[in-house]
Amino acid sequence: MELTEIRQTLNKNNEKLMNIRGSLDLENKETNIQEYEEMMVDPSFWDDQNKAQDIINKNNALKSVVGDFHKLAHQTDDLLTTVELLQEEYDEDMHESLEQDLKTLQSDIDQFELKLLLNGEHDENNAILELHPGAGGTESQDWGSMLLRMYQRFAEQKGFKVETLDYQSGDEAGIKSVTILVKGHNAYGYLKAEKGVHRLVRISPFDSSGRRHTSFVSCDVTPEFDNDKIEIEVNSEDITVDTYRASGAGGQHVNTTDSAVRITHQPTGIVVTCQNERSQIKNREQAMKMLKAKLYQKELEEQAAALDEIRGEQKEIGWGSQIRSYVFHPYAMVKDHRTNEETGNTNAVMDGHIEPFIDAYLRSQIDEK
Repeated sequence: MELTEIRQTLNKNNEKLMNIRGSLDLENKETNIQEYEEMMVDPSFWDDQNKAQDIINKNNALKSVVGDFHKLAHQTDDLLTTVELLQEEYDEDMHESLEQDLKTLQSDIDQFELKLLLNGEHDENNAILELHPGAGGTESQDWGSMLLRMYQRFAEQKGFKVETLDYQSGDEAGIKSVTILVKGHNAYGYLKAEKGVHRLVRISPFDSSGRRHTSFVSCDVTPEFDNDKIEIEVNSEDITVDTYRASGAGGQHVNTTDSAVRITHQPTGIVVTCQNERSQIKNREQAMKMLKAKLYQKELEEQAAALDEIRGEQKEIGWGSQIRSYVFHPYAMVKDHRTNEETGNTNAVMDGHIEPFIDAYLRSQIDEK
C-alpha cells in the first residue's frame, strides 16, 4: 500500500473517531467517571453492597469505552507520524510494519464500533439460549447439537462461561432440546442476533441413500434478569410443576432422583426446564428465575409491538421466522436473510466464527432506528 493511500485511510479514521466522539458525548462520560470514583472513596460507599457493585460496574463500563477511544485516537496519530517520517526518510522494514499496524488498527476500530452498538437496555446481561429442533427426527436433532457446539465455541472465543441448564438427548443422535446460560458482559447483546429459525441443507449422514435433507432448529434468546430489579409476580395457581430424572450427554447431570424440574405457565404456555443442579429445590429456583425472565421479556416485546403499531410500522416477526440458512450441499454457503451477510467458509462458522453475522445484524438495527 502506497504511503499516500495509508495517509488517506488514517485521515478517514480520524474523521470517523471524531464523529464517534460526538455521539459518545465523551466529556460527559469522563465527568461521570470522576463522580463515580468520588463516590467510591466515600466511607459509606459499601453500606449498600448491591448499589455499590452497580456503580462499580457502570464505572468500569464507562472507563472501558473512554479508554478504548483514546487508545485508538493515539494509535491513529502515531501512525500518521510514522507516515511523515517515512516520507522524509524511507525505510522498507518500517513501511511493512506500518501496513501491519494499520490492519490491526482497522480491526480494532471495527471492534470498537461493534462494542458501541451494544447499548441496549439489557445488552450487558447474561443470556439464556434455548435450542429446539423442528420436525425431522434424528436429522433435526443432530442439527441442534451442531448449533449447540457452534454457540459454545463462540462463547469460548468471547471469553464467556457456559452453563448447561437443561439437556434432553435425541433418540439416536443430537438433542431434543437444550438450554444454556451464557455468562459474560454483553452476552445477550451479541446473542440476541441469533433469535429465530436456523435452516440446514446437507446430504444426511443418517440416510443410506445419500439424499439431501433440510432441517430446522429454533433458537430463543432471553436476557438473564436480576429478579430483584423486575416486577413480575407469578401466581402459584397459574403454573404446573413437573419433576423427572435428570439426563445429559455422556452421563453428565445424571442422577437417580427426580431432581429435574419443568414449569409450565398456563396463561402464556411458556415452558421452562432446569436440571443443572442435583437439588430439586435449586433447580426449581433457577426454573422460576428463567420463567420470570421470559415473562418480563414477553412484556417488553408486547410494549415494543404496541409502539410499532402506533407508528404504523410493519416489522417481520423474529420468532418463528427463518433468519439464516446453512448450505453444505450442493455448494457451501451460510447466508443471513435479514442482512444478506454471507460466507462460503461453512467450517469457520460452525467453529463459532459468527461475529460477522452478529455485526451486520446490529448495524442493521441501528440503521432501522
